[in-house]
Amino acid sequence: MQITGSQWPDTGAMDQRPSMTRLLHPAVAPQPGGVPVTTPIYQTSTYELPDSPVAAQIAGSVAPAGYYTRYGSPNAREAEAMLADLDGAEAALLLGSGMAAISAALLSCVRPGLEIVAQTSHYTAALTLLQTMLPTFGVVPRLVPQESLALAVGPSTDVVYLETPSNPAMVLTDLAAVRAAAPRAIVIVDNTFATPFNTRPLAFGADLAVQSATKYLNGHSDVTAGVVTGSADRIARAWETARVLGPVCHPFEAWLLARGLRTFPLRMARHNTAGLAVATFLAGHPAVRAVHYPGLPTHPQHDLARRQMDGFGGMLSFTVRDATTATRLLGATRLARNAVSLGGTETLITHPASLVFAHQSPAELAASGVDPALLRVSVGLEEPDDIIADLAQALGQAH
Repeated sequence: MQITGSQWPDTGAMDQRPSMTRLLHPAVAPQPGGVPVTTPIYQTSTYELPDSPVAAQIAGSVAPAGYYTRYGSPNAREAEAMLADLDGAEAALLLGSGMAAISAALLSCVRPGLEIVAQTSHYTAALTLLQTMLPTFGVVPRLVPQESLALAVGPSTDVVYLETPSNPAMVLTDLAAVRAAAPRAIVIVDNTFATPFNTRPLAFGADLAVQSATKYLNGHSDVTAGVVTGSADRIARAWETARVLGPVCHPFEAWLLARGLRTFPLRMARHNTAGLAVATFLAGHPAVRAVHYPGLPTHPQHDLARRQMDGFGGMLSFTVRDATTATRLLGATRLARNAVSLGGTETLITHPASLVFAHQSPAELAASGVDPALLRVSVGLEEPDDIIADLAQALGQAH
């Protein structure tokens, strides 16, 4: 029942002063309308518990009903249901960033003494987690070249962590081959670039899929979030890890993500079409030395891409003459914007060697496939001809 001002007792002279009680319980008239078509934002940090002895014993459990936003929210649950459905998973866990998802997935599966194998080519923060942070807990992963991952794992492997396509070289990992080579391993796949529209790792035998929901899943460059999907048992373990570490996806961000997911298939179909068109143009341009896009027949893993992917996405990278030319090209684009991240409505272009990968040594850059003359493009939802025209004039100026 809504409390109104008239329900509070007369306090005489105190009525003339600001009242904390009245501020905390304002008189608000009932709101008209029926059931909302769009889920409201539950912008609260805590919930009043029901008058039940059981309610006081919820703490410490995976509380699907929720009583504190670090444990989840109605908005997070709605997004998780949508994300689980996209991946064909039993359950999903929504977190505050892609790295939170990667950390929760890995930390929930590893312990000292296990054989853990990962690629040398990963998103840089994931590499830091693998190479620097996990060893402080006595966990020392073995990093191998991406193309050799299936050959490097075996029946004794306990955990495999991989990313396909890789950032920014667009190299693929054969998911079915890894699963066959390491039948008892927990296989964790970063599927951010492909998205479940184009690849569903769980269908190839992966145990957990992680994604930066900041990117294509949200699709509007206004949310930071991450997701882990998999079996209910594996997600419960990841939830226990996240519950302690606390990387919350707050209600407003979860609501925005659910809003973005409603147009996800439409956006991804457009990204796929535009990505292939831009890659084809670049592959035929005389000033471009190489184009990295799995959808091109010239890509060395094109056959694998056709087996493993339903579409090839909007991410690509290409190499120009040298680093100076790459820098000039960045300054010459008019439509494509020089910014990190990806998967939004707008086309973004960036120079990985001087930005995201700037802290790596030349040897580490080479292992990640990051040439100083390489540029990465997130093809947006603009007209493909307009994106191509912008890149064409920028290439002309850069050379």
